[in-house]
Amino acid sequence: MTLAETRPSTSDFAAARRAMIDSQLRTSGVNDLFVLERMNAVPREDHVPESARGVAYMDRAIAFDEGGHIAAPVFYGALLREARPVAEDSVLIVDGGSGYLPALIEPLVASVKAITPESAQGTLRGTYSLILVDGAVEVFPATLTRRLADDGRVLTGLIENGVTRLAAGRPAGGGIGWLRLAEMGIPRLAVFDAPKRWTF
Repeated sequence: MTLAETRPSTSDFAAARRAMIDSQLRTSGVNDLFVLERMNAVPREDHVPESARGVAYMDRAIAFDEGGHIAAPVFYGALLREARPVAEDSVLIVDGGSGYLPALIEPLVASVKAITPESAQGTLRGTYSLILVDGAVEVFPATLTRRLADDGRVLTGLIENGVTRLAAGRPAGGGIGWLRLAEMGIPRLAVFDAPKRWTF
């Protein structure tokens, strides 16, 4: 048997996507048709390193050796469900490094701009009706807050006391008012960690 013969086939990946939908998304309450259709349409195996293709559909995050990650399927399903993107949305995505989230949302909205976590702390232009962060942050940066339209919304993971939760935000009083939605495992974006404080 050759190495090529041992690799998962296209039909194997299609079956894995169906299993992901039935055993991970639906059982976690993610049943919105548009979410299931997008997650069935985008091959996760194309957004992980070659060495991880065989485990692309497991129910947890995959960290990349060179940095970056792809989060567990339930995170993306819940994020899309809560974001409820519409055709008029202009979307800014802080990508975790896989390109998976931009691929999921691009056909649903008017425009998508994907940036790295490091770029999110630099100079950004324009405003967006929807900001999505592919990961969990301790501090949501002011640079992103300023890019959110007055009637916009943001979805991200928040880290509070070591616990990660999916959260939705709206502009409020010059900042973001957060609604914590669900505790779940979400890869940490260390570039958004709070500054360390000295204690005595």
